[in-house]
Amino acid sequence: MDRRTFLHGLAAAAAASSSAVRAASPLNVAVMLPMSGPAGLFGPSAKACAELAVQTINARGGVLGRNINALFGDAGLPPAEASQTALKLWKGQGAQAVIGMHDSAVRGALVGLFKGQVPYFYTPVYEGGECARGTYVNGETPAQQLAPVIPWLASERKPKKWYMIGNDYIWGRNTNAAAKGYIAQTGAQVVGDEYLPFTADNFDSSLARIRDSGADAVLVSLVGGASVTFNKAFASFGLPDKAIRLGTLIEENTLAGIGLANARNLYSSAGYFANIETPAAKAFSDAYFKRFGAQAPALNGLAESVYEGFLMLEAMAVRAKSLEVAKLEPASEGAGYNGPRGAVTMHARHVDQDIYLADVGDKGFRVVKTFPRIASGQSCKA
Repeated sequence: MDRRTFLHGLAAAAAASSSAVRAASPLNVAVMLPMSGPAGLFGPSAKACAELAVQTINARGGVLGRNINALFGDAGLPPAEASQTALKLWKGQGAQAVIGMHDSAVRGALVGLFKGQVPYFYTPVYEGGECARGTYVNGETPAQQLAPVIPWLASERKPKKWYMIGNDYIWGRNTNAAAKGYIAQTGAQVVGDEYLPFTADNFDSSLARIRDSGADAVLVSLVGGASVTFNKAFASFGLPDKAIRLGTLIEENTLAGIGLANARNLYSSAGYFANIETPAAKAFSDAYFKRFGAQAPALNGLAESVYEGFLMLEAMAVRAKSLEVAKLEPASEGAGYNGPRGAVTMHARHVDQDIYLADVGDKGFRVVKTFPRIASGQSCKA
């Protein structure tokens, strides 16, 4: 064997060894969750769902043969601070993908930070319109939560006057803006539209306006504690007998804060509820409580969306055979899986999914209508 052949063999062996080491090394995934701030209510259950997803995927071989290692960061901080946390996980600790369940202001900051250099899976309910390269959205949009639901409510409950109340930021405002069009199509009218800061804790003047407007339906686009306080006060004003309520961010934790006694004539629209009666949803719930026990944080749609984000990461990586954004982009179109929400398929960097409408009974949410395979209404080009 001549020297050149020998050296070439050594180089090939070293390259193969290096490739094997990379393949066997853990896949670091940054998981940005609200562990503080207005949405901190959802942090513990979201973290638990992330941990369950990691356990589930690793048990079947990981992603591209690599076990996932979750790196958690607080996304409940102001956007600039949350970006610094994400930067440390990405550049400092070597995260090769990011999963985020947090508000839209933080999402905007992270999109600006990543600039399509690392795949970013955004999972919660949001207002739509995010088309950044390398950003993939599992969360419900207004076209999913409201377009099929408002006509159904128009048929079943026949509201004629809607009042809208939300937090003063992009999700609340854009959700309500979309709702106006859907409401107009039913022949009803909007008689009020107002936005309050996250810190609002007294809704008496708003409730007086709702009462005086003659509204027989209220769209609630408030987050976390604000939604709890508003809905409890709504009941104390005696308004549940006069108006139905529809929320697109009222999940199990928020309902627990509101209290069943204060939730009469309250509806919630979402891609997931903890009591969905399907085999996949039951299996997920069983695994969750087996892992974390009967005292685990309440399962809810926002937390469960984090689990879905991991499933989409896995599905797209298998299709692309890579975690590089350049290869994930074309692989995203048509990527899908069967999860707790049902069959989920990505189109235009968003997902088609089932939407459930629930009201509240003496045991909590009860699904009254399922809208199958609702498109996101987005037109991003992958």
